[in-house]
Amino acid sequence: MKWLVGYQLMENDAFMSEILRCKDRIQEVYFSWGNMPNGRHASSAHEHLTPSQARRCMEEDLQRLSDAGLVFNLLLNGNCYGGRSLSRSLMIEVCDTVDELSDRFGLSSVTTTSPVLAKLVKENFPDKEVRASVNMEIGTIAGMEYLSDVFDSFYIKRELNRDLPALRELCHWCDNHGKKSYLLANSGCLNNCSARQFHDNLVSHESEIVQMNNASSFSGVCRPYLSRAAKEDKGVYLRRLNFIRPEDTGLYEGLVTAMKLATRVNSAPARVLRAYAEGHYTGNLLELLEPDHAKTLYPQVLENQRLPVGYGRWVASCGHICEHGGDCSYCREAAERALVSLTDVAVAESVASCDGCTSKDCTTCHNK
Repeated sequence: MKWLVGYQLMENDAFMSEILRCKDRIQEVYFSWGNMPNGRHASSAHEHLTPSQARRCMEEDLQRLSDAGLVFNLLLNGNCYGGRSLSRSLMIEVCDTVDELSDRFGLSSVTTTSPVLAKLVKENFPDKEVRASVNMEIGTIAGMEYLSDVFDSFYIKRELNRDLPALRELCHWCDNHGKKSYLLANSGCLNNCSARQFHDNLVSHESEIVQMNNASSFSGVCRPYLSRAAKEDKGVYLRRLNFIRPEDTGLYEGLVTAMKLATRVNSAPARVLRAYAEGHYTGNLLELLEPDHAKTLYPQVLENQRLPVGYGRWVASCGHICEHGGDCSYCREAAERALVSLTDVAVAESVASCDGCTSKDCTTCHNK
């Protein structure tokens, strides 16, 4: 499987080194530019750097990757461009940006949510692949047909990661019509999230919102929902999410062109890339997602290696009967089997390394 990896400006070299180590497996590195609206915060936003410092560091990183032979995808995937959506100024800015990045770093494609920008890039840069963003939530052949004149490829909506029959049908259509298909592997978004459009719109207007005297905040509904629902059923982490585990990506080999890894805001993007490039991961599966839901389960973790061997194939082919009133306990039982308490692990490690309770102050076994 080839990977599309999101650039993140880091304070150490771990992520850059991992990208370079895995470069033969990476189709593209994708990134946003400047303050143009995209699916995440502005590329120049950094906790410890000024915008000019951040941009300079980013340019150095991109040049380093370019020198190593990697090519890039520009994100123009904001959910809203406001009053500029059809403006001449936006069109000029986009063309200037694509032209500059192509000359400097080797831009191979553009991902956008806007059919207008897709048409603009296609007409002015015919050598660039124009890709429909996953934020468009395209999940039908009709949805691809409507925009087949302006898009060369499509990210298929996240929810179809868990529906292999439907996915095969869409990928077959792409193959027969000269289009490419892609999946987002490690999304932490809820299936069919009813707040997704609102949240994506907020992100697009982030630079305006932070300047306001805001009376409220909003960071999504996924974490509060999972925290509530997991009190009754830990299987919600498997049933309501759509991630593909590193071990299960082989199910999609030859089906899609490549898989996207969300690594632009994950706290440990090198870990995510390494896990998927190697095809296995030992540790808390929720840490690989973006957004990362590990804290909602703490002090328990969902140990990836304790999930059933056939987990990926089952959830991608089960038909989701549980969502239609059917009686299926697979996800609940799989999650319960995979849960590990960090408290228990700490106690076990303490007992394993103790000196036989020779200390009169030892309370480990008593507290356990």
